[in-house]
Amino acid sequence: MNTFAAANLHISLAAEPVFYIGNFAVTNALIMGCMGLVATVGVCFYVRHKVVRGEKNKFTGLFEWAFELLLNQVNNAIPDRKLARKIAPLAITIFLFVLFNYWLSVLPGVGSVSWNGVPIFRALVADVNFTVMLAVVTMIAVQVFAVRQLGLIGNAGRYFRNPLKDPIGAFEGILELIGEFSRGIALALRLFGNAFAGEVLLMLVAALAGAISSLILPLFMAFELFIGFIQAYVFFMLTLIFTSLAVSHGHDHDDNHSSAAVVKNVPQLE
Repeated sequence: MNTFAAANLHISLAAEPVFYIGNFAVTNALIMGCMGLVATVGVCFYVRHKVVRGEKNKFTGLFEWAFELLLNQVNNAIPDRKLARKIAPLAITIFLFVLFNYWLSVLPGVGSVSWNGVPIFRALVADVNFTVMLAVVTMIAVQVFAVRQLGLIGNAGRYFRNPLKDPIGAFEGILELIGEFSRGIALALRLFGNAFAGEVLLMLVAALAGAISSLILPLFMAFELFIGFIQAYVFFMLTLIFTSLAVSHGHDHDDNHSSAAVVKNVPQLE
């Protein structure tokens, strides 16, 4: 306990304001988020510039390879190619933005450089406000794609059914509606929990390792880079899976009616 007390670590669950612009609080997570946005947009424009000019290098080749893998994952998860092309920009953007913001949290100085006792830098993905809003945007997008694919009435039919005619289906609809909220909560808390735990872990290792922290920290940093990739990929895949589940409801309904029609038209064997 004395070792922990001597380390004088500053750990806060919520993002903290570093300065104010009028009544608007600029938090340490917002500062890192702006840096992550610049990094994401900058890398994308750099790769586009090099590809258009035909000046490819190892970095642009790696980026193109990763982009093609992500695009193939979209096409595999969403059988409808037209819908896949619509959701690919959102899903891939989420992956890149989460990845770069997670990786920025591994940089030296995050959580340790402070101003008036408040850390200047904190990972955006370690701010629950951001992860909740990202989950909300994702789930709203899923509903928008579902409405476009199934129609407003068809999408509502996933949740609301006549309990007198179909009591089991009505109960399933209630569970589906609860499931939509639970998916969003799981998306937000999974990303926040991993990012916050990783940031605290690096701070603890740096504080407690002392003189040998320069030897130990790189190992934990490499591990956090890997975890950041996993978390970004999981968020990316869950976005695709939730969309696929939402839009496939109508197809399943049509398939059941088609199957019933086929059975009805089959001649009965005497």
